[in-house]
Amino acid sequence: MFDVREKPQMVERAFLIGVYFDRAEAEDAESLLVELAELVGTLGIGVIGTACVFVRDRNTRYLTGTGKCTELIEEAKELEADCIVFDNELAPMQQRTWEEESGITVIDREEVILDIFKMRAQTREARLQVELARMEYSLPRLARMWGHLDRQRGATGGGKGGGGAARGEGEQQIEVDRRLARKRIDRVKRELESVRQNRETQRKQRTDTGMPHAAIVGYTNAGKSSLLNKLAGADVLAEDKLFATLDPTTRRVELPDGQPLLLTDTVGFVRNLPHRLVEAFKATLEEAVLADFLIHVLDASAERVYDFYQTTVDVLAELGAGDKPTVVVLNKCDLLLEEPDRLHALKAHFSNGSGGAIFISVHTGEGLDSLVNRLNELLVDRVSKLRLRIPQARQDLVALLHREAKVLSTDYEGNDVLVTAVVSHAMRHLFEAFVVASAESGKAVGAP
Repeated sequence: MFDVREKPQMVERAFLIGVYFDRAEAEDAESLLVELAELVGTLGIGVIGTACVFVRDRNTRYLTGTGKCTELIEEAKELEADCIVFDNELAPMQQRTWEEESGITVIDREEVILDIFKMRAQTREARLQVELARMEYSLPRLARMWGHLDRQRGATGGGKGGGGAARGEGEQQIEVDRRLARKRIDRVKRELESVRQNRETQRKQRTDTGMPHAAIVGYTNAGKSSLLNKLAGADVLAEDKLFATLDPTTRRVELPDGQPLLLTDTVGFVRNLPHRLVEAFKATLEEAVLADFLIHVLDASAERVYDFYQTTVDVLAELGAGDKPTVVVLNKCDLLLEEPDRLHALKAHFSNGSGGAIFISVHTGEGLDSLVNRLNELLVDRVSKLRLRIPQARQDLVALLHREAKVLSTDYEGNDVLVTAVVSHAMRHLFEAFVVASAESGKAVGAP
């Protein structure tokens, strides 16, 4: 009752409208309309026409002017569209007005993204986040669903004097539903907070082991999940679709020096991502905020790769992760083999920073070794190679080494286990009493 209406099941032919208010933004508006077509296509809805419209003054009732509104509605009807999709955010009144004028379902970019998110959500956390965002979006739009329903309570009173006071109109159905919707929103927020606390507990357990953690971030459909699958041998859903990943997935990889690294795949970004969605998915995106460093993946073949880069940087800054150490990775470089000038321009543009960007192709495997080596360099000062003599009675420590460190060799001498392992500095204190020598220096502990 309180959700966004199930429009993907209702419509098949969409007419897209993008409105811009500054002529200098014409190119961006056209680009965003192309992206909107991809989003709509992800819902399985066909696009039968588009219109990119310049408007001098924003109309509070129509967004565009009344004449332009009539013109666009006529064009949509001529194309037999059963849905009009705005790239702009529509106020509830504007959305209602367009539907009344056209007799056609009207939605905006935010509602399209919400429908995609609902379709993609798999875990309880993601479903709760989607439900919260959808209800907060729907709440001010309840009027268009229930404006025709009232609950009337009227009667004449009896009693002395014979003239009872007439009772006024009772509570309207829309008010009942708004109250119920707010209660449901509060309930979902409580459930989501519980899920976040569980995630925090899991994160603390990972932190206690001292294992470094990197978050893979970037624009949607850049290849983040495919990269995680390649590096970790994971089986994360990786499709050539927008927002294929909503649920954060963490996998462990082993670097060349034996140090383990946790990699987390995160939800992709889009331009003009509604602020409501940033807030609703904060628990998911916290992985980026709390990671030791970020792996920012870009689609090197995308026409607006620079804009996509800036979008991700801006959202990360909003989340408080803007100052994280970051490795910039340009994926799909194999698609630019016949465009050397463009590839050279990308390398020149992203040459700043520690070592510059890394160019890879998850599809062919090109550049993956360079990426792994860069990750290793970032963490090289966080591990030590130690030789340990551990009593067999402390098999719990031996098991911990096999689980959380890199064991290079194991031998037995008497009642002791002789282990050579790469151990993170955060874990080293657990083994100090058993160190025979530092494998880097070859000196026995305590030797001058």
